[in-house]
Amino acid sequence: MRKRTILAIIIAFVLCFGATAFWSAETTGRDGDPDANIIESNGAQVGKSSHGGNKIVRVVTAPFRAIGRLFGRGGDNNRVQRMTEQDAARFESAGAQRVTDARSPAPAKPSAEGTARDHLATGRALLQTGRTNEAIAELSLAASLDPHLSEANNLLGVAYDRKGMGERARDAYEHAMHESPEDAQTLNNLGFSLYQNGNYRAAVDRLKRAARLAPTDQRILNNLALAQCRLGKFDDAFKNFSRAGGELTGRLNTAAILERMGRDEDAIKYYEAALRLEPNSSISLRRLAELYKRVGRTEDAESTRRQLARLANDMTVAQSN
Repeated sequence: MRKRTILAIIIAFVLCFGATAFWSAETTGRDGDPDANIIESNGAQVGKSSHGGNKIVRVVTAPFRAIGRLFGRGGDNNRVQRMTEQDAARFESAGAQRVTDARSPAPAKPSAEGTARDHLATGRALLQTGRTNEAIAELSLAASLDPHLSEANNLLGVAYDRKGMGERARDAYEHAMHESPEDAQTLNNLGFSLYQNGNYRAAVDRLKRAARLAPTDQRILNNLALAQCRLGKFDDAFKNFSRAGGELTGRLNTAAILERMGRDEDAIKYYEAALRLEPNSSISLRRLAELYKRVGRTEDAESTRRQLARLANDMTVAQSN
């Protein structure tokens, strides 16, 4: 009996705390866009791609991933890094010059030996491991050796964005677009850069173009939905979230952003619709219980809490059998 009670407490903790962390853990303790953090917390792809091309990497996760991030784990590839005065001075000089700061170990000076694609490959690898300054040096050299190598400028834009150098990033993306105007990933990266800098209408324009070129790319669809949320186009955003991850995820994502924006009544409608799709969704139940209480619907809040408790009890019984 004691074992069953302890198991019930653990399951209830996971359902209540885990569900909350799943959708909101990254909105308070992480840098970057809070809406993007919400969507990324559930394993969805958002932000820029540093892989190049139109490859899609499917990410599968659970509430425990978000809980882990509460304690400092998880990547920060789409986060802006602090730019030092030394960085600014060095980026003003030759494009291939080495840049070092406290975030990166002192690298070997890039050599002009090798082809543009060799330096592109090195720069991409450095970018994916967070060594942004070294990546900028290698990618700049690749772009200077082959001005028609659009992927070098695309990834250079990603690197500049990480350093908070928005103007340089946009210049790099525009150079890449000049060479490859139909590249969906470059359009995505430019669109998300515009989104991060508050230019939402331009972001939606670029991301719609990217979505037409790559209609099943989850990252592009999620980025487009984020930008549409900022313009108040929540119905359009829901459609694109759903295209990226299914209707249930689309409703939960839209509800979470509406809740963050203080639109509790609208958020409730999306959570309720999600609960109709998945009656045992602990995420929907937990958020509805809190939102009902917040808007004064006390009886609904208590009813939802009882439903959540029953769900925890059913899981306990299933585990003990």
